[in-house]
Amino acid sequence: MVFWWLVTGSILVTAAILKADPSGVGTHTQLGLGECTFLKATAMPCPMCGMTTTFTHMAHFHWFEAIKTQPFGVFLFLLNCVVFVAATLDLFKPGDRLKRLYRNLQRAELRWALGLLAGLLLGWAYKIAVFKGWVVL
Repeated sequence: MVFWWLVTGSILVTAAILKADPSGVGTHTQLGLGECTFLKATAMPCPMCGMTTTFTHMAHFHWFEAIKTQPFGVFLFLLNCVVFVAATLDLFKPGDRLKRLYRNLQRAELRWALGLLAGLLLGWAYKIAVFKGWVVL
């Protein structure tokens, strides 16, 4: 539980510290990471393009900007928040919330896996459409 609290909490703090790149990609470079190799090589966004920017928008309560940047990233941010809250509650008032969350996830593991894959692919398709100018925001 401490592990998940530290991981999810670190993600939230990092997102809150960063400043969202107005281009919708590249926020991760503030962490000392390089530019997206896929984007650089193909002039097309990778499946994860915009995720750090979306998390940063969400951490700053810029929900509309987050949705515009990468809709699937909004879902992942909210999932991160659920795990953080469950871990925090378990730290202060143990109740095996994370174990129960995990057991519920296992019952529908295939559906979750397919849903996450579908969300990632749809988010990627959306990001490509925005890059190509097929979707005007």
